[in-house]
Amino acid sequence: MILVTGATGKVGGQAVSQLLDAGVAVRALARDPASATLPEGAEVVRGDLADPATLDDALDGVESVFLVWPTLSADHAAPAAIERIAKHARGIVYLSARGVPDPAPGTPEVDPNSILGSHALLERLIERSGLEWTFLRPGGFAANTLMWAPQIRDTGAVRWIHGAASRALIHERDIAAAGVSVLTGTGTGTGHVGAKYVLSGPEPLTQIEQVAAIAQAVGRPIHWEELPPETALRELLDEGWPPAAAEEMVGAYALMVTYPESATSTVEDLTGRPATPFRQWAADHADAFR
Repeated sequence: MILVTGATGKVGGQAVSQLLDAGVAVRALARDPASATLPEGAEVVRGDLADPATLDDALDGVESVFLVWPTLSADHAAPAAIERIAKHARGIVYLSARGVPDPAPGTPEVDPNSILGSHALLERLIERSGLEWTFLRPGGFAANTLMWAPQIRDTGAVRWIHGAASRALIHERDIAAAGVSVLTGTGTGTGHVGAKYVLSGPEPLTQIEQVAAIAQAVGRPIHWEELPPETALRELLDEGWPPAAAEEMVGAYALMVTYPESATSTVEDLTGRPATPFRQWAADHADAFR
């Protein structure tokens, strides 16, 4: 039995579907099972990672956990949640993030209120838990470009920062496939315990090129409008982003203009098939932008 958290989200939902396709018994954690839309065959159990006392029923009889953590919002509960997981399960695959620093003498600590700081917290807790662990560290999610969908639908344009920032965006299906490969031992890789896998799509594209790929998928022009970084920061703060996370976001895009996010072969190494190009992701999600 494998427990999937974040099972109603993009990566977690893909993990549930792919595990079921592989013939694995799957249990999905949901705060509200009645409203959770999940594939037939998945056992849905009530629980909330932010309230570790609710997790025991979901963890009963579980061998491994595919952990998608509610970054920042549930960090207060992380020590108790990982402790409970370790009491029940043998292994864990944690969906972390590219750029989490590995602890080393002289390495500065990341801000715990940042996105990377949240992932670093979870990684350290898991490393000390006694679980057999594997970390997936994807870079940019292709699905994050869905944040552009409302303005594309309304205006035919994208207002955002650093159009020249380049990322090798990854399809959520490929992130899940890498995790399923580790959990089931069905992929081409070996020796997953203690591994920290950096995942990406097959090629870096600038954000302007990403918008062009979306335009091709929807069949109409979409224009890029460069937004000043200070305006973007103010808008993120107005939306309720924690200051450290908002500053981290804006700074990361500036850095990727000079230092593009490189592509890795890890998806193919783990699954035996190449990572999905962003243009295919855009075609798969074209209706969201129409």
